[in-house]
Amino acid sequence: MENDSKIENQTLLYHPSFEHDSCGVGFVANISGRRNHCILEKAIEAVVNLTHRGAVDADAKTGDGAGILTQVPLTLFQKEVEKLVFQVSDPRDIAAGMIFLPGDNPNLAELCTSMAETLIQKYRIPFFGWRKVPVNPLVLGDKARETQPEIQQVLMGRPEACSREGFERTLYLVRREIENALEKENIESFYIPSFSSRTIVYKGLFVASELKGFYLDLQRQEYETALAVFHQRYSTNTFPTWPLAQPFRRLAHNGEINTLQGNRNWMRAREPELSSQLWKEQIDKLKPIVMPRGSDSASLDNVLEAIEISGRELLHSMMMLVPEAYQNMPNLDPEVKGFYEYHSCLIEPWDGPAALAFSDGRFVGASLDRNGLRPARYKITEDGVILMASEVGVVEFDDAKVVEKGRLGPGKMIAVDTEQGLILKNDDIKKEISGRRPYAQWVQKQIVRCPGPPALSQLKTEVATLNDEELVRQQKAFGYTIEDIEKILAPMAGEGKEPVGSMGDDTPLAVLSLRSRLLYNYFKQLFAQVTNPPIDPLREKLVMSLNTAVGARKSLFEETEEHARLIKFSSPILTGAELQWLQQQAESAFATATLPALFDADLDFKGIERTLRELCETASAEIDQGKSILIVSDRGVSVTRAPFPTLLAVAAIHHHLIRQGKRMKASLIVESGDAREEHHFACLLGYGASAICPYIAFQTVAQLANQGHLGQLTAEQALANYKKAVENGILKIMSKMGISTLSSYRGSQIFEAIGMKEAMVDTYFPGTVSRIGGIGMEEIAQDILGFHRAAFGPEVKYELEDAGYFRYRHGGEYHAFNPSVFKPLHKAVKNGDYDQAWRKYVEMVESRPPMALRDLLEFKPGNPIPLDEVEPVEAIFPRFTTAGMSHGALSKEAHETLAIAMNRIGARSNSGEGGENRARYHRLPNGDWANSMTKQVASARFGVTPEYLISAKELQIKMAQGSKPGEGGQLPGHKVSVEIAAIRHSVPGVTLISPPPHHDIYSIEDLAQLIYDLKQVNPRAKVSVKLVAEAGVGTIAAGVVKAYADIVLISGHDGGTGASPLGSIKHAGIPWELGLAETQQVLVMNDLRGRVMLQTDGGMKTGRDVIVAAMLGAEEFGFGSAAVVAAGCVMARQCHLNTCPVGVATQREDLRARFPGSPDHVVNFFTYVAQEMREILASLGYRKLDEIIGRTDLLQQKLLEASPKVVSVNLSKVLAQADPTGTKPLKHTKPRNDRPEAPLDDTILQDAIDAIAGKGEIVLHY
Repeated sequence: MENDSKIENQTLLYHPSFEHDSCGVGFVANISGRRNHCILEKAIEAVVNLTHRGAVDADAKTGDGAGILTQVPLTLFQKEVEKLVFQVSDPRDIAAGMIFLPGDNPNLAELCTSMAETLIQKYRIPFFGWRKVPVNPLVLGDKARETQPEIQQVLMGRPEACSREGFERTLYLVRREIENALEKENIESFYIPSFSSRTIVYKGLFVASELKGFYLDLQRQEYETALAVFHQRYSTNTFPTWPLAQPFRRLAHNGEINTLQGNRNWMRAREPELSSQLWKEQIDKLKPIVMPRGSDSASLDNVLEAIEISGRELLHSMMMLVPEAYQNMPNLDPEVKGFYEYHSCLIEPWDGPAALAFSDGRFVGASLDRNGLRPARYKITEDGVILMASEVGVVEFDDAKVVEKGRLGPGKMIAVDTEQGLILKNDDIKKEISGRRPYAQWVQKQIVRCPGPPALSQLKTEVATLNDEELVRQQKAFGYTIEDIEKILAPMAGEGKEPVGSMGDDTPLAVLSLRSRLLYNYFKQLFAQVTNPPIDPLREKLVMSLNTAVGARKSLFEETEEHARLIKFSSPILTGAELQWLQQQAESAFATATLPALFDADLDFKGIERTLRELCETASAEIDQGKSILIVSDRGVSVTRAPFPTLLAVAAIHHHLIRQGKRMKASLIVESGDAREEHHFACLLGYGASAICPYIAFQTVAQLANQGHLGQLTAEQALANYKKAVENGILKIMSKMGISTLSSYRGSQIFEAIGMKEAMVDTYFPGTVSRIGGIGMEEIAQDILGFHRAAFGPEVKYELEDAGYFRYRHGGEYHAFNPSVFKPLHKAVKNGDYDQAWRKYVEMVESRPPMALRDLLEFKPGNPIPLDEVEPVEAIFPRFTTAGMSHGALSKEAHETLAIAMNRIGARSNSGEGGENRARYHRLPNGDWANSMTKQVASARFGVTPEYLISAKELQIKMAQGSKPGEGGQLPGHKVSVEIAAIRHSVPGVTLISPPPHHDIYSIEDLAQLIYDLKQVNPRAKVSVKLVAEAGVGTIAAGVVKAYADIVLISGHDGGTGASPLGSIKHAGIPWELGLAETQQVLVMNDLRGRVMLQTDGGMKTGRDVIVAAMLGAEEFGFGSAAVVAAGCVMARQCHLNTCPVGVATQREDLRARFPGSPDHVVNFFTYVAQEMREILASLGYRKLDEIIGRTDLLQQKLLEASPKVVSVNLSKVLAQADPTGTKPLKHTKPRNDRPEAPLDDTILQDAIDAIAGKGEIVLHY
């Protein structure tokens, strides 16, 4: 595809594609279809009462956007046409285009209107003239007024020979031509909110209460409509624009499309296949279907409108795009199920939380996503009015006149046909639409389903066909190590589960590693937090699906029986037998071709790149020969032939075929030697693969079973276990992003590349976020050939290397907390030795090979000052926190040691998510205090009571965890002692689960509600929100600030953990340096930085780490692993097993008795960190830490003599200044970030205080 956004061309880490929004949405209608002004007034009342679901900019007045979609007001526009000296006998023949013109450039505005008139007249549409829309800019905030467009309406008439449906299609065609023409002129400040004879949209950059005051038309009694869709927007950042306000031309959306990148890619790929009897040769004028620079909601609206205007009814189109979870619903009407399965052959779901209100001027309705993750409630009155909204009470109805009320369930729909005067309920809609064609019969007849194992038994299986030595050669060629066998494949094959680890990832980023890494390791999984929830893949499995279809796809705008001629698998992981069955299909519609993903091992990187281009061209040529299933295979590795990384081969072919306009003509199947972890499979699927056969992993598992390494398991059982573990892992990765179906996940590219250069990304992974430069084809080739030499070199060893990637091994991968590091740390804190042991510890940390981004940075020389002029350690202590670690993950002794130590120095320990023994809320006899001053509120709410909340100075809402973002927590049953169970209000011995989402936080406005509630419970406490670093975390943080959080914590990917899946530890989240810098930049750009305290944690060890974090924008600093090591941890990485040898992370009393720690040791650690910070500040010439907060100008990238990979990294975006003027705050300037209005609770309490005291009764109204 063409790259929507060359992200590296930006100067900052932020990019507009990171924006999110949540909102209030709904519709109101007269069921009879009778038009009146009352419906408009009810809609305005409703959207005004949803103002709390919106947000305002830093100027406290500019809203994120609000608007309304109605039928074209016939009486009003008939009068306006008459003012233009035209007569229209039937006002239904009037069409109106609402136009946003450049407001600050009259010449450009004239160019736009001239272009529009020319194209209107080209299609012989009667042109009545332009009407300047009456508006009142005085109601706008400063930013809205500065960016206000010139708002005009173009009034037109229906040509005599044109039907009303044909008129709408012509208007759509004209609008697309106008938009494309002005896009070619690079005029971005032009936008058409609506262009129709049926509907019109009034919207803008304001809060809903200003809608009627700004648009004076809405005050006119002649403005009559039978329906209205309304919307109030809450943007996570304050870069919203006038065009992104809603409703759009067909819908208003509360939610988030998680699969947006893939949906856009596939829509672009479909365009060459589009054909339609309605459009004929004009169809190319509709392209691109999805307009550039649109939000997720705008893109969905583009596709909905295109499908609907091309011949399908609006309700039919909605069912296609946002289907319910039909795969796992045995009681669903077979005809409806057939409809959904048929349309899954045409288009993938637009997946994510969604409450959608929609209208085409005749139908008005609403639907929910398959998970039901947004509220939608409705009422119907006896006088024939229906109201649907995000919540009840937005319009005041007399309940005595309400004949029906209810809510939409997951995947359900409700609508009104204003022409027929009918309410259409979910089952009736779907039964009627699915009965229009024999979809179920078509599906049954045309879809070819892969048979199960018994039917495949005569085909080859995965029992190893290579001898042991040859298998080792192949394993080495694909980068296998002993750890891959022992820590990944063996547990998966033995138990059918993903292996678990602990203590986080303290190895270098792939781009900084001195060892060869697989290409998959350069890609980090993205995940949902705050603006949309992750899914629980275990408890919400009903809505999830791995169904996989392969074969050529046909035009989206047509429906024939042949559209369903595809092959379907129940899983994207194919066994060798299934792959062989696929290759043996004789039908020409399923013709296969095998593409060898190999190159000559003696080529240089340019030759390798040339071979990759030839591979792409071969794929294109095979499609021209009628092949619809392309098998990308790296079988055949030998002394002379080396494999491409499968991910590179698949992504290259996928995007080449999109650019060639051939992508929908074939599916990509991968026969892979390097894929073995679930992250690998997720990457392949995310970059376009339909299915994968991991033949080396299968053969390795079979060998393990055959050699007795998996107990009594047979090879077949072990392979089934491994396949199940991979499938569950894929579901889990999808669920982190809130994605339910594999068809939506495929091609969605929901990853960030960490350490890959711009040219590489633009060519092979376009649309992927990559912000720090990094490797190209030359470095990738070196890694591949390094593996190849290990397998086929002159001194090959027939044994795999122990690389020490998952656990420290001498001579293996570097680990930040290796014995040479933590031993001097133990010595320093136990002996109170700063001058020798601590300096030795710091030396060991700072002399390590580069492994974190901060290792590539250095301080610019300053003007040193005497140390005694720098603020004392006591002034620095309050900035320190411990990371959230629960009593349960940690032993009682370790947990209390941290709390006592932090209270001694005036810092804050964090309770973690497990509650706290209430005895700790009171001081000990010696004056110590084991009360954690930061109390965490996580998804399971273990131990969260009013007393718990009141005992804190900070209440932290944990939205994600650095070591496993997008996932829930788990405390194994063997760690749930009687005491732990009592604190968590549970039962001893029972495993305790924290679900991935907070079940009361499905959007940013839900988070705002919880922040409000916590501040009501404990008004003295500050409320913190914990986020994990990922691309786009800055915009989420901006939304959190607008939700009135006092503190935002950005956690890095490398933080410790008591128990996390190994795949999550290694492949999810990004360094805090990136997340923190992006957040600082976005908050400063939005002038929100002064409202919030910024905190960071993740792998911090020294005072230097803290100073770097401060210069990147942090004001408070969390220590997890380092603090635990100071308390006695020896990094045994057995936390999840309850076998910690020093009693730090266990509940076994015999091991807890060995706990060596003391609060004194922890106090020493933080004292030494602060003292080191003072020395650095003195050397740079600064007296207070406040003087360097956000001062990235004090940092520069080191000039290193290092590996080509390390040298390729470019941190200029990390160090960029967001406010060149220097006028905006770089740190918090307010002690708290509270709402400006007084809580209603306080007013009620004050007004009712006498009655509460027993002095009479009172009735209050508000």
